[in-house]
Amino acid sequence: MSVPGDEPALTVAAVARRLGVAPATLRTWDRRYGLGPSSHAPGERRRYTSVDVARLERMRRLTHEGVSPADAARTALAGADPTRDRASAARGLPTPGGLLLELEPERAAGGPGGRIIAIPRAAGAVRGLARAAMSLDCAAVEEIVAAALASSGVIDTWDHLLCPVLRAVGDRWASTGEGVEVEHLLTEAVLGALRVVRAESLAVPTPRPALLCAAAGEEHCLPVHALAAALAERGVAARVLGPAMPDEGVVAAVRRTGAAVLFVWSHAPATAAAGFLADLPVMRPPTVVLVGGPGWRPADLRARATYTHDLGEAVHLVQLAAGVG
Repeated sequence: MSVPGDEPALTVAAVARRLGVAPATLRTWDRRYGLGPSSHAPGERRRYTSVDVARLERMRRLTHEGVSPADAARTALAGADPTRDRASAARGLPTPGGLLLELEPERAAGGPGGRIIAIPRAAGAVRGLARAAMSLDCAAVEEIVAAALASSGVIDTWDHLLCPVLRAVGDRWASTGEGVEVEHLLTEAVLGALRVVRAESLAVPTPRPALLCAAAGEEHCLPVHALAAALAERGVAARVLGPAMPDEGVVAAVRRTGAAVLFVWSHAPATAAAGFLADLPVMRPPTVVLVGGPGWRPADLRARATYTHDLGEAVHLVQLAAGVG
């Protein structure tokens, strides 16, 4: 199909591939901000023109730099020069999102939070998220995380934005005993954003599901939700059993669902007890058991489970076990 003037028009899937985002992201930008396709003929699906794609490319570039989605959309629709926005950010000037992306940590001290988390050599969005978290600015945290998820996806956002900030917040609490409220606010905001990703995905349940949980006594469950959201982006529906799942509950869930894969997260050695794995029911084909987190010692697992080193590897192994992707 072509639009007037023989200008080629692209489908949602084609534009998503070109920008490197999920089709669900484009639909969200259309619904929330009016950045949808402008070409439409009766009886045909709406298509993106080159002008539409240029706006979307500007939107993605600005959100990747830390600009809030709403402000990035306004800039994209207005046709503002994104190069000027980046130059302003590099000088420490406010961008449309109001973030000071390139300020050095020591220059950003003060404000409602009083202090910030210093993350040397971190990207601007990382420092912006750390500053918003320390200020307990929930709205800013949610906008930064949502923008990163929309532009870069779950795995990249987890590895390059969330993990550095979560690690720095945890280290600060461990060394000073302060900042537990920062960790809780940040965790809740991230959980909310990850649930939106799952809700807006087109993941299809499979006859033998993937079960995800945290080990018995393990309250840190955020990585489990990150895995569920990353799988949902790829069309894999997972069932999250939540934190501190008792061993007998895990065994019962595997038996009742005939799960194709079980993933168990442990943050601390005290919760990484692999003994219950011997009680898992025997399935045909067998349930693939994966574990992740610093609590596990791969040498102690023997052949009962496979240790996953990072989110990307866990997603890949779950997809293989579930027969998807």
